[in-house]
Amino acid sequence: MPNYFALNQGKLLNRRQLLKLALISAGVTGAAVLWSRLTAQKQLARVPPLETEENFNSAVNPVQVLRNFDYGTLKQENGRTIREFRLTAGTSAIKLNSAVSYNIWDLNGRIPGPTLRAKQGDRVRILFFNKAGHSHSLHFHGVHPAEMDGVRPVSNGSATIYEFDAEPFGVHLYHCHIEPVTRHIAKGLYGMFIIDPPKPRPAADEIVLVMAGYDVNDDNHNEYYAFNGLPHYYMDNPIRIYQNQLIRLYVLNIIEFDPAVTFHLHANFFDVYPTGMTLTPSQKSDVVTMGVAERHILEFAFRYPGKYMFHPHQDAIAENGCMGLFEVVAEKDYQNPAKSVKS
Repeated sequence: MPNYFALNQGKLLNRRQLLKLALISAGVTGAAVLWSRLTAQKQLARVPPLETEENFNSAVNPVQVLRNFDYGTLKQENGRTIREFRLTAGTSAIKLNSAVSYNIWDLNGRIPGPTLRAKQGDRVRILFFNKAGHSHSLHFHGVHPAEMDGVRPVSNGSATIYEFDAEPFGVHLYHCHIEPVTRHIAKGLYGMFIIDPPKPRPAADEIVLVMAGYDVNDDNHNEYYAFNGLPHYYMDNPIRIYQNQLIRLYVLNIIEFDPAVTFHLHANFFDVYPTGMTLTPSQKSDVVTMGVAERHILEFAFRYPGKYMFHPHQDAIAENGCMGLFEVVAEKDYQNPAKSVKS
């Protein structure tokens, strides 16, 4: 079977080459698909019923982002397992509130882009299609060869392949790296990239929170902020979690134009796993400071039921959209016999 990565070394592919690659990609075995689904299920412990998914009519859908992980498509090539992802850059208009609309660049029709997930050592292949009207690229944080660094422009209507081994384990990200990089990120071309350790972490309710800002008048200052794309959403629609359940929070700060923000959790403390690159927490706190593109794993469990706020401790950022609630459901309301984390 031809190695299209070796033939192209990250160069743009023509229509014929893309068609060949698509045909090869279609040969996924049923066992591989089943393995992928089981892997996804293993990552979750006790999870409340999904929040009601509204008809957002746009690329922004905080319900979809919260607990949705893209494990790619598994296939076998030359005796090795490949985990393949497809990302397409496009354009969308989103409503930040009832009065303000904003034009973004999206990935697979959403902001943030899909949360990609692999295991350390997996061979990862990303098929990137650019249909967004401008040159874009995808730069992945982590370790990879220079030709896979995602700094070369991919022109509108073109495609390319990024392929590398997933390493090291941790919470990483990907984003467009075309100048002005700040604008291309702030307009929506970013997503989280999780690489799991060889030995899985303990079972937990795993949640993604991506902090971002919106500069709606192009003055290099954010007028709105959001968790997972939509300002104020989790204040009006609290995130349901279970009492005494271990929560594993993947937090990414991708707020451009603000040098740093904090993340604060009310009425509790969390264990901090810096950049997710350790299996041992470095500290216990109720507030952590993150610069742009910084990310951590935060683990905690709530002892008492009720609603508890989370937000940056910069009031202007919180009050302009980056604020939410966890709604802790009492133990008696849960019927699953799975073992909970002891407080």
